[in-house]
Amino acid sequence: MDNRSYYDDFAGWYENERGRGYHQMLDDLELELVERYGRGKRVLEAGCGTGLLLDRVREFGYAAGVDLSAGMLGKALARGLDVVQGSVTDLPFPDASFDVVYSVKVLAHIEDIQTALSEMARVTVPGGVVLAEFYNPRSLRGLIKALKPASAISHRTDDEAVYTRYDTVNDIRGYLPAGLRWETLRGVRIVTPMAAVHKVPGLSQLVRFAEHRLADVPGLRNLGGFVIAVLRRD
Repeated sequence: MDNRSYYDDFAGWYENERGRGYHQMLDDLELELVERYGRGKRVLEAGCGTGLLLDRVREFGYAAGVDLSAGMLGKALARGLDVVQGSVTDLPFPDASFDVVYSVKVLAHIEDIQTALSEMARVTVPGGVVLAEFYNPRSLRGLIKALKPASAISHRTDDEAVYTRYDTVNDIRGYLPAGLRWETLRGVRIVTPMAAVHKVPGLSQLVRFAEHRLADVPGLRNLGGFVIAVLRRD
C-alpha cells in the first residue's frame, strides 16, 4: 500500500490510544526537544498527521505543518492548525522559511530519505535546526518488532503494509546532505520493554521517570527505540 492510502486508512482511529500512557510518554519526550530548540521560533512539522503534536507546539512558537494524507489533515484542520497537503520529499515552502523543522514517526516510512532530509534542510534558515526521528534496530523496540506479528491498523490493512526502514546511528549519519551537520542525539523509549507497562500504576511513573532521565545520556541514548538526530544547518 502506498503511504498516502495507508495513512488515509489509518486516520479514522489514529488517536484512539494517543494522549495517555505509553504514547503520551513518547509525545512528551519528542515535544521536550522541539520546545528546547523552537520556543519563540517558526516551527514546521514535516508529516504532522492529525496535528496532535503541532497543537502543543503552537503553545510556545509559530506552528505550521505538512502531511501527505488528506484524511489525517482533515483532523488537523479541525483543530484550527496552519497545515497544508504535501510530501516531505517536496516541501511546499520557500527556502529558509523556518527556524526549526522536525519530523517524528515519519522518516522511517520514506524510502527516499536523503531527499527528505535535503528538503527539511532547504526550508530551514542557516543556523536553524532539523530534528529527525528514526527507528532504531539496536533497541528493545527493534527486537520486539522483529519478533512480533503484524498489528492491524484497520479492517483492511496492518502495520506491515507500508514501507518501513530501521536505521542505526551510523546509517543516519550517512544520509546527511551537504550543509546539514550532526549536533547531538536523543533516545526515546530506552527502557520500556512493552507499551503495556505504562498501564500499571506505580510502574508507569517509574518507567517515565527513567525514560526522561536517560534520553540524553551519552551511550544510553543510542539504545532508544526511536532516536532523534539533532542536526544544524550551516
